[in-house]
Amino acid sequence: MSQRRSTRVEVNGWIVLDKPVGMTSTHAVARLKRLFNAKKAGHAGTLDPLASGLLPVAFGEATKTVPFVQDGEKAYRFTVRWGIETDSDDADGAVTRTAGPRPEAADILAALPAFTGEIMQTPPVYSAIKINGERAYDVARDGGSVELQPRPVTIRSLELVSHSLDEAVLEARCGKGTYVRAIARDLGRALGCLGHVTALRRTRVGPFTEADALALALLEDAEAGPRGAMLGVESGLAEVPCVVVDRDAAARLRRGQPLILRGRDAPSAGAAYAACGGVLVAFGQVEGGELLPSRVFNLPY
Repeated sequence: MSQRRSTRVEVNGWIVLDKPVGMTSTHAVARLKRLFNAKKAGHAGTLDPLASGLLPVAFGEATKTVPFVQDGEKAYRFTVRWGIETDSDDADGAVTRTAGPRPEAADILAALPAFTGEIMQTPPVYSAIKINGERAYDVARDGGSVELQPRPVTIRSLELVSHSLDEAVLEARCGKGTYVRAIARDLGRALGCLGHVTALRRTRVGPFTEADALALALLEDAEAGPRGAMLGVESGLAEVPCVVVDRDAAARLRRGQPLILRGRDAPSAGAAYAACGGVLVAFGQVEGGELLPSRVFNLPY
């Protein structure tokens, strides 16, 4: 019996989805993959169902640039409700503790500096971190004991946007691995009033901002079709230096061979990518005046 041939097609590029509340990141990627009839797709950083905002989805060759996007700075706007702590550190969890006092704006502002810079943070029990091969949230849901160790994270800024008796809206800019739910939990404990996240929106992921974001309904209803909304593969590397090369140099890089860099504008060290005629060829590390390709791209000139 002959095997059924897939009708999916090669699609290369990025869609920055404005994920709605209630949808999982996996479901969002599946919807977009089906919409574009794409062979391969993946996202750059999970968003909880409770959260909305930027979910960058990579297609085809763009999946090779996902690590650069994931390692980039993230930004969030979130609401903390005071007086209640939950087992998930958000509104979906069961209440575990309550407290009477509510903080004044001045109290919150005084506490924020302790949560910026490189700090130690214990991830929420309901997180995707693996414990002996199992996700922490699966262990917790099955009634198992979850003990996660504090780990270093970087919070570049944490600002109070608005304040009321029971809630505060804050904005954070942070590095990879930071949990906003843990910020709310620990801030509530530091203020002696407890707290949990009731609303969360991601407003930046690496090079992508809200200006790039598109609603799923808009993509599905676009009269001209969804592909006109797709960003180029190289957009995932927008924060990485670019080296412009000719066709001979591009062929060399695509064979995995190092390329000697010349010219005063060539990067001296660190990550970089090469492009020929505006088309992404390879990325890698610059060492000793050479670009050493670690990944190559199969994109037509």
